[in-house]
Amino acid sequence: MKFTQSKQFKTFSEPLIKNNPINMQMLGICSALAVTVQMKTAIVMALSLTFVLAFSNLTISLLRRVIPRNIRMIVELSVIATLVIIADQVLRAFLYDISKQLSVFVGLIITNCIVMGRAETFALGNPPGLSFLDGIGNGAGYGSVLISVALIRETLGSGKFLGIDIIPDAFYRAGYENMGFMQLAPAAFIIIGLLVWLQKSLSKNQ
Repeated sequence: MKFTQSKQFKTFSEPLIKNNPINMQMLGICSALAVTVQMKTAIVMALSLTFVLAFSNLTISLLRRVIPRNIRMIVELSVIATLVIIADQVLRAFLYDISKQLSVFVGLIITNCIVMGRAETFALGNPPGLSFLDGIGNGAGYGSVLISVALIRETLGSGKFLGIDIIPDAFYRAGYENMGFMQLAPAAFIIIGLLVWLQKSLSKNQ
């Protein structure tokens, strides 16, 4: 079955804003609270989830005609768990310090509702190419929220961007202080809440 370019574009672009998995579907919020203190960890987490999401969608779509319905969730979990292990081992091999900062959260991608949700609702009913695009789009939508929250928290909380100091010393000598509250999980919850409110308000107006 052939799909038009507009169908492919919609599959990729809709999760970025209109149907964002965090802001609109309220999925994956726990990891968004935990890994957004720094931009580096947020970017790595976003890339890890996108990798797992895209290739689990692709694999499950390729197998969708041969997976028995009564064991489909076991097969999906096996595929997702394998990809999570690969992502975790690659991070430990090449980005060990960030892997330590992320702690168990990469491993917990297997429990992320976004991954299983897309496998169940999209990959089982659509061809591989479209399923792969859906995974990339949802991963990018998830990552855009993580990176936005991390940008605010790291900049205001520690005066840094990607670990580099961006607040001039003159500001500190003049009495400027970083907002320590931004380093705490409640700050992430508030920022995500504001992003959800903003997007839902704009969607309602449109």
